[in-house]
Amino acid sequence: MAGTAIARVPFPGSPRPTIGIEWEIALVDKVTRDLSNTAAAVFDSLGDLHAHDGTPQVTKELLRNTVELVTGVHNTVGEAVDDLRGTMDIVRRAADPLGVDLFCAGTHPFAQWSAQQLTRSAHYDELIDRTQWWGRQMMIWGVHVHVGVSHADKVFPILNSLLLSYPHLLSLSASSPMWAGADTGYASNRTLMFQQLPTAGLPFQFENWTQFEYFVHDQMKTGVFEQLGGMHWDIRPAPKWGTIEVRVCDGISTRAELAAMAALIHCLIVDLDQRLDNGETLPTIPPWHVQENKWRAARYGLDAIVIVDDDSNERLVTDDLMDLLQRLEPTAKRLGCADELALVAEIPQRGASYQRQRKVAASTQGDLVAVVDALVKELDQ
Repeated sequence: MAGTAIARVPFPGSPRPTIGIEWEIALVDKVTRDLSNTAAAVFDSLGDLHAHDGTPQVTKELLRNTVELVTGVHNTVGEAVDDLRGTMDIVRRAADPLGVDLFCAGTHPFAQWSAQQLTRSAHYDELIDRTQWWGRQMMIWGVHVHVGVSHADKVFPILNSLLLSYPHLLSLSASSPMWAGADTGYASNRTLMFQQLPTAGLPFQFENWTQFEYFVHDQMKTGVFEQLGGMHWDIRPAPKWGTIEVRVCDGISTRAELAAMAALIHCLIVDLDQRLDNGETLPTIPPWHVQENKWRAARYGLDAIVIVDDDSNERLVTDDLMDLLQRLEPTAKRLGCADELALVAEIPQRGASYQRQRKVAASTQGDLVAVVDALVKELDQ
């Protein structure tokens, strides 16, 4: 084991499988549809918004074209999405007089990264100083879902098995086909952009919490990060909250799809937790399969052929998804999110956001302003 000492990482746990959601929202000019660096003015108008539990409802992000909507701690997906709806209404009222609309996708179709202004803070200043060009490129948006887990010993068995569903989550939420005015050929360009940061990307598959504590010790001793928030894994423990935080999804373009994806993540984690309680050894696949699945989902979206087990068997991701949704139905009923989980199956039927964006571009002779218009209109759907 690396290191001669260990940095204890307390994980207080959550007595219930609670859920919290963070939704990154971009600010766009009502006329040009380019990104608008007006977050500071929006915050000035908003004042100090906090939920009943003291959680900030709107927070700053790296770029001044972004606000992040944050829920409190909730028992159901419906409660969390209602929380976001209320906050969204408040933010929209603050943004409207500034000539700004709200939209969400993994990337903006035509904005240029060099025109974006940074939010000044010690944390962000250090990030940019370290990552330089790649850090300045992070003109991307995502959704983060926290689910409460009762004990540290459960975290990595659940996290490791959850990686089997990584391509499903990414394919369904993929919404970043375009970058700086060009179609990248990927369903999720954001995913591959974000992993360029030195502490981002796939998590290590540790066997237990103690191995994770040795890792944290090594990272902090060598200055890779100074706090756990500097570890930007796609799925990570969030010890402060007693949760597993799933950061796989691209920015989600509609409220209905946000509810659907949150329900899928909630059910996946609670199902794995219950199976662990029942004495089951949770299934995993090797890291090289996880890495390949991530790339396939980012490249091909809902057309990805994914590796589904440690025997290297493959399936079309949407075929595997239908079986997964059927298996999770009893869990969804227990969690009160059966209606939201049922919405997941509608995403391939309607077309994922990356497909809808390409359809708008094709029907308007490549007019990317029209793509932003469509995304702005979708946000309340």
